[in-house]
Parts: sequence; C-alpha cells; structure tokens
Amino acid sequence: MIDQIRWAAVWKQFNQHPGTELLNELVRRYEEPHRAYHTLQHLRECFTLLDVTRDAADRPHEVELALWFHDAIYDTHRSDNEEQSADLAERSMLAGRVDPAIVQRVNSLIMATKHDQPCRSRDEAVLTDIDLAILGSDPERFAEYERQIRVEYSWVPDQQFRDGRTAILRRFLERDSIFQTESFRKRFEIQAKENLLASIRMLEHFNREEH
Repeated sequence: MIDQIRWAAVWKQFNQHPGTELLNELVRRYEEPHRAYHTLQHLRECFTLLDVTRDAADRPHEVELALWFHDAIYDTHRSDNEEQSADLAERSMLAGRVDPAIVQRVNSLIMATKHDQPCRSRDEAVLTDIDLAILGSDPERFAEYERQIRVEYSWVPDQQFRDGRTAILRRFLERDSIFQTESFRKRFEIQAKENLLASIRMLEHFNREEH
C-alpha cells in the first residue's frame, strides 16, 4: 500500500482520527483495473515533486490532500471526473468535520486539475504544475505515459483517439507557458515541448499511413 505514514501525516493536519478507512478507499480507487496511468504510480510521482516544491505553496498540506483526491474518480467515459473527485473530497472532509473554508480551497484545487482555466492562487499553480510534470519527463517515461493513456482509452477507435489526443496536446503547446511556476518552467518546459511535438508528429504520421 502507498505510504500509510504519509497519509496519516497529512490527514492529521485536518482531523485527529487516522482516516484509515478513507485511505483504503482511495487506494482501492487508484488500483481500479481500468486505470493504467492514473494510478498509485502517478500519485507517487506527484508526491515526489511536491516534496521538492513545498516551499512554493502557501498551504502545502492542502495541496497534498488535494493530490490524494484529484484523480480518485476516473472514468474515461465521463467528462466530470474532477467534479466527482472534488465532491468525494468534500464529503470526506465534511464528514471529518474539517473547516468548511479548507474544504472549499481543496475543492478548488482539485477542480484546477481540469487545466482549462487560469490558476487563481499559488497553490493552484503548484498543484497543476505537479499534475502536468509528466509532460516534461524524460522521453522514455513520457512514451510510457502515452502508452498508458492509450490503454485507458482502449475503447476509443484509433483514428478518433489520435485526433482527440492531438488536439489536447496542441492546446498545451499553444499556451504562453505550459507550466505556471518558475521552478517547473526551468525544469520541465523545454523537455515538455519536445515531448509534445514528438508525440504530435507520431500521431500525424499514423494518420497519414492510414490514408
């Protein structure tokens, strides 16, 4: 199981009970068989990055709690996974009598991982950069990530998947900057653009091959 000590350390910032049942539920969700990328591996990679960027966050414990929940609900047939994950976090925190102001901030953090709106706080910027850091990973890990995403969308026909995936990757390239924080831009921006361009070229190549 993913680090129980880590979970206990962050959860006790909001509730004195250990939250073992909630941890078990989250782990069960991230281990669902239809997942290939949005798994405990992704969570661990996120936590590794958070550990070296905590100082950039105003409320790092809230960012960490949001990370635990941000992909708790994940179904590629739906378009409201972030909303559902935020709702799960909200219900769980309110049941634990967490301060409603904290609940609202964590909810907003999770919703920021839709990556469709400008970040409204430093914590949202840190969280979204952590979530997108995979785009700037080394080419081998990025290629694995792309394969994992295809597995999660295995029900989508090839042509439709390639068109949709190309559109998503292009939207990231069209940004002034993929990453919001200076440290992530310095570390990941160049490699992310190279990875995205390489992936788009490959997708377009397969499209030409089929026509």
